[in-house]
Amino acid sequence: MQRITMTLDEPLNRAFDVFLTRHGYSNRSEALRDLIRERLDSEQLTQDQDGMCIAHLTYVYNHHVRELAARLTQAQHDHHELSIAALHVHLDHDNCLETLILRGSIQRVQSFAKAIIAQSGVRHGRLYLLPVVADHADDEHAIQHLHLVPLS
Repeated sequence: MQRITMTLDEPLNRAFDVFLTRHGYSNRSEALRDLIRERLDSEQLTQDQDGMCIAHLTYVYNHHVRELAARLTQAQHDHHELSIAALHVHLDHDNCLETLILRGSIQRVQSFAKAIIAQSGVRHGRLYLLPVVADHADDEHAIQHLHLVPLS
């Protein structure tokens, strides 16, 4: 690791100390590393649409909406190459929550998520993306599976 020195004005330093306490950080270094990673990941997602990502898409929908459950399932089948896993939870008599774990190009995952969230009857949809790079260190298994590692 490399040590760096920073100078912060007093209001920013106080605000950062409040942030540390609120988020449970025991030291400034780890908080700064996390903030830098978050910013770099965010920039990567906007700059490299052809890059790879892993993601989770979570949404709530009303299962009484005509054929919505079937359309959502069909969309998942139509994009099976993006899907790693799915979790379905019955929230109450009307609403279900689904979480999909996805991997693929940033552009394809975002496009798929937008199509799901835009379905009539789907609400509270949220996509979280983590940019990754394919690690081909294990070339023997590269055809069978990719090792995807976070960028930062």
